[in-house]
Amino acid sequence: MRVLIVDDEPLARGRLAALLGACAGCTVVGSVDDGEAALEAMAALAPDLLLLDIEMPGLGGTALAARLADRGHPLVVFTTAYEHHAIAAFELGAVDYLLKPVRLERLREALRRAQARLDAAPAAPVVYLHARVRGERLRIPLNAVLWLLAEEKYVRVRHEGGEVLLEESLRQLEEAHPTLLRLHRNCLVPAARLIGLRSLPDGRVLARLAGTEFSPEVSRRNLPALRRLLRMG
Repeated sequence: MRVLIVDDEPLARGRLAALLGACAGCTVVGSVDDGEAALEAMAALAPDLLLLDIEMPGLGGTALAARLADRGHPLVVFTTAYEHHAIAAFELGAVDYLLKPVRLERLREALRRAQARLDAAPAAPVVYLHARVRGERLRIPLNAVLWLLAEEKYVRVRHEGGEVLLEESLRQLEEAHPTLLRLHRNCLVPAARLIGLRSLPDGRVLARLAGTEFSPEVSRRNLPALRRLLRMG
């Protein structure tokens, strides 16, 4: 089980990492200090489980968990010093709720629950985009796509392994894959890649995407829907 630690306190992150080292069957793949960093890490590291603090600056634990609830992956175990968040945590589908300082046996119990849920979950089908390069047909996993740009008669797709051109239109791709978000007339991005928006002094707004430094501009028409989506998360 691949575990990502999300906590704004360095000592807490270090303690959890040390405890996880004493737990069989799990690997710490990363350790970050806020929810936005967690979104970037998830895109790059594909954890199975988040050990997630609740009260953090910026994107807090419950907001991040709400954003993940519909996906069902990664799983979430909350780690917090406060008991009063427990009801909200379980309403968000958390596997467990650990009070700090976390004890080793309680952590092991939470990991057993998480593993049982992973074992019982049906495997998620992999969704692909299809391209033809020099006569060869390629399949690009949608979860590896960073962004898509319309260029004349083609759509340029940037993914984790490079770039390809598709003959389908952006509209056809958007209709076939509901998880693609429209940023402007010529650009789509996977919803899981969108981690924030950045306003410029000239009034333009750029999208912040996990896994890439590319920051495409967001049109005024699409901006309200993207802001609502980020608020829900």
